[in-house]
Amino acid sequence: MRVISGSRRGKKLSVPTGLTTRPTSDRVKESLFNILSNCLDLSGSEVLDICAGTGGLGIESLSRGAASCCFIEKDGTSRKILDKNISDAAFNDESTVLMMDVSVALPLLVRQAKHFNLVFFDPPYDSLLYDTVPGFIEGSGLLVTGAIFVAECSARSRLADAYGTLRRFDRRSYGDTALELFIMEV
Repeated sequence: MRVISGSRRGKKLSVPTGLTTRPTSDRVKESLFNILSNCLDLSGSEVLDICAGTGGLGIESLSRGAASCCFIEKDGTSRKILDKNISDAAFNDESTVLMMDVSVALPLLVRQAKHFNLVFFDPPYDSLLYDTVPGFIEGSGLLVTGAIFVAECSARSRLADAYGTLRRFDRRSYGDTALELFIMEV
């Protein structure tokens, strides 16, 4: 796994052994950022990486000019690799890592009045978080108008077309992986 483009282009990122995480492949990541480049200027963006795992998506965003990234990851093994990848990519100052469950982290960010332009959401494919997080994000005030919410899920499943004013505008499948992209409308 590596950083595809930007200031840290080519930087190798560590990945855990075993099956506890499913890092986004370089091919899927490159396709995702090609799509995003047509609908979002990453320069100066505030990014949220939910179920961050190794941090590949958030780090890629920082490499491409995002101002900051808040990573949420509760797994201790993944957290060690996430911290290493952030440090190795020299993004410590631009990164915040919340080692806690999503159900605790998201309300904390609401209380802190955080706002994001781009959100990555990549839990395990069988996670019940797909049932709750998109709706919570839409109604939380965490997204600015025009923000993009990206859900990585199994190609065999499908999220709702909309969660209030958070509406899907694209879906792409890559083997077993699907990317569902939503935009926060007015």
